[in-house]
Amino acid sequence: MHYLQQILFVALSAVAVWLFAKKAGEIKRNIQLGKDENLNDQPAKRWRNLLLLAFGQKKMFRNPLVAMMHFLIYAGFIIINLEVLEIVLDGILGTHRLFAPILGNLYNWLINAFEYLALGVIFVCVVFLSRRNFLQLKRFLSKDLNGWPRSDANYILLTEIILMSLFLTMNAADQVLQAKGSEHYFQTGAFVISGLISPIFSGLDENSLVWIERSCWWLHIAGIFAFLNYLPYSKHLHIILAFPNAYYAKLEPNGKMKNMPAVQNEVLYAMQPETAPADAAPPAHFGAKDIFELSWKNLLDAYSCTECGRCTASCPANITGKLLSPRRIMMATRDRMEDVGRNINQNKSFTADNKSLLHDYISAEELRACTTCNACVDACPVSISPLDIITELRRSLIMEESNAPQEWNSTFSNIENNFAPWKFSPDDRDKWAVEMR
Repeated sequence: MHYLQQILFVALSAVAVWLFAKKAGEIKRNIQLGKDENLNDQPAKRWRNLLLLAFGQKKMFRNPLVAMMHFLIYAGFIIINLEVLEIVLDGILGTHRLFAPILGNLYNWLINAFEYLALGVIFVCVVFLSRRNFLQLKRFLSKDLNGWPRSDANYILLTEIILMSLFLTMNAADQVLQAKGSEHYFQTGAFVISGLISPIFSGLDENSLVWIERSCWWLHIAGIFAFLNYLPYSKHLHIILAFPNAYYAKLEPNGKMKNMPAVQNEVLYAMQPETAPADAAPPAHFGAKDIFELSWKNLLDAYSCTECGRCTASCPANITGKLLSPRRIMMATRDRMEDVGRNINQNKSFTADNKSLLHDYISAEELRACTTCNACVDACPVSISPLDIITELRRSLIMEESNAPQEWNSTFSNIENNFAPWKFSPDDRDKWAVEMR
């Protein structure tokens, strides 16, 4: 029976890791569908961004109370699950609390620290559930989250509460078994938080206690494996992708837009025809109509989105009632990537589906509402830039489809003909100064 449990555990672990690796590989492939972009410059600044934005959650501390709770749930969940290493080794080797005799008194100190963190995680998850479902915060009520996205956040918070509760219950039953001198349950010292629960189990017989402790142990590790495989389908994938996304965040000041070399060359050749190469090939496209024309960093941004809505809450267009929601831009981009990924899985390579990110997932009305103010970029806690995607799609809309409001077309025409947005000849532009003499 003992060996059977070991075999079952190894099989469960192998399946969980294989499923996660398979989905992670699909996500990596989907991100690599984007165009190449070299973001390996200034590594010192990039490592600094990773430490401050991903580990330190610097931008979250604009609201210190929420930031501290978020940091507690994040750090608590990561640190507590270091204990998973012991659980995994116990499952493989058939041992119980493998590290206890090795670490001695330090083991008791670590488990107690984990228990305090577990209690903190439970408290914060309850608070966050209340904020999402009862406090009626506007960014959580948005129609962006209708359907699965709203449920997803609640499921994750409930899962974390259950996992932490299983951890404490397992320790409480273990403490009672230690007190009874049960086989395999050797003394580890008192656990403070689970010690408050253990009196509930003190009247149970040894078999019942072992059943409770083992059930919690199995459910805890099975829950961890389930959570691992749920992550790639959830907004909480940012737990992993926030780190590379912060590292590869753009280092230029917000507001600096990327020029299109093809357009710059056209202007240069118009002003200096002698510089134009005889065999210059026309650009394949302007801007981006689908994910294939966006950069891999744009696609990584979409998978890294936390769906917190801080970008949309900061967007002046959204605040004034426009259709634009930067959060929905990122969610739509991710949805398109997932649809393309399923297409590739089914057909071995992408087969045209008569859809594109522009129009089928994101409308022209949304794109036109953007003022390019960078408020969304500044607000994002994990360094996502919805604006990069918006500008690329808008360039395609205007330069490929000539799809722009009449007011914009007049401005474009004036810039092209008069080198300024106004309908004045360049020769007449300084007349206002002469008239003021």
